[in-house]
Amino acid sequence: MDIKEKIYFDNAASTPMLEEVMYEMIPYMRIAFGNPSSTHSFGRETKSAIEFSRKKIADMLKCKASEITFTSGGSEANNLAFYIAVNSLKVNAIITAKTEHKAVLNTARSYQEQIPVLYVDIDKNGIVDLDHLERLLAENPNSLVSLMHANNEIGTLHPIQKINALVSKYNCYFHTDAVQTFAHYPIDLSQLSNIHFLSVSAHKFHGPKGIGFLYIKKGTKSLSQIKGGPQERELRAGTENVSAIVGMTLAAELAYKDLEDRKATVLALREELKIKLLEHFPLIKFNGIQGENSLYTILNVSFPPSKSSDMLPFALDIKGIAVSAGSACSSGSTAFSHVLRAIGSRDDWPAIRISISHLNNSNEIDRLILALKEILLK
Repeated sequence: MDIKEKIYFDNAASTPMLEEVMYEMIPYMRIAFGNPSSTHSFGRETKSAIEFSRKKIADMLKCKASEITFTSGGSEANNLAFYIAVNSLKVNAIITAKTEHKAVLNTARSYQEQIPVLYVDIDKNGIVDLDHLERLLAENPNSLVSLMHANNEIGTLHPIQKINALVSKYNCYFHTDAVQTFAHYPIDLSQLSNIHFLSVSAHKFHGPKGIGFLYIKKGTKSLSQIKGGPQERELRAGTENVSAIVGMTLAAELAYKDLEDRKATVLALREELKIKLLEHFPLIKFNGIQGENSLYTILNVSFPPSKSSDMLPFALDIKGIAVSAGSACSSGSTAFSHVLRAIGSRDDWPAIRISISHLNNSNEIDRLILALKEILLK
């Protein structure tokens, strides 16, 4: 099947890079190729591009440029945050949730022989129990709380401001994985004063793969996880990926410039999809909270068990439609989603995650519905 005939509804896993972003990157691969650590003009040019990008991203988040450390993506950013918290800040415990991305869960578990890893209760929609979180904070001083801004599988938005206030009340540290929300929502770190770490990955908002960043609040005692040279203020050794940094910055700029228009487009498509799904499949169940506390780019839906629904993502793929059964980082596994299990969803009801971009359209929604009817109602 020709690529132009295929439909892509897996934007929570990765997004297509915009042409403007590609063109922005090309000069930094062909002409401005110098090593940013070199003192000659070639190096100064690329170093300037990095620092200009750092300042632009900091302005978007309303923080200081010195608080942005470039990484290879969200997973590395998460790992660096935990490394700093355990080895530099000497936290006494890690508090997280069983619905977190594996880049957080597996990183937390890697420290469980050193310090306790505790899990805050969540409800059937994946929302954190704030009362339980407060008890955990009260019982475990000097802890790191790691809770994502929005869940990557079911789209539930955590009450980030309330969590920020609780963590501040108990003088603990707060890390949030904002991979699914940066460039989709305004994030004002000047109003979230107790977020110490925030992780971002560029390929979730039409930027290049292999680049992201970690916000580290000024004054947070830090040290490098990757040893070597003094790059990134001695927080991340290795020659910087200049073209990707520049590309990520433009992708973020374009996203925030058109944020309201993009959001309106995606919301309209998501609502159209929900209506048409319920019209043709009235027994389905939507996973995660719906409405304003839900990430508008994601719709996670479970279908009644049947022989036809068992391999639904694969059946749709054969028809040229890309969706997922959960996190892309777990796509090689046949196990039931750890997120759906944590919120009590039935594992005999196959679920798919449909994640929408402003590049999708109504015709693609209709083709998805038709494909589902051909698979499930035959």
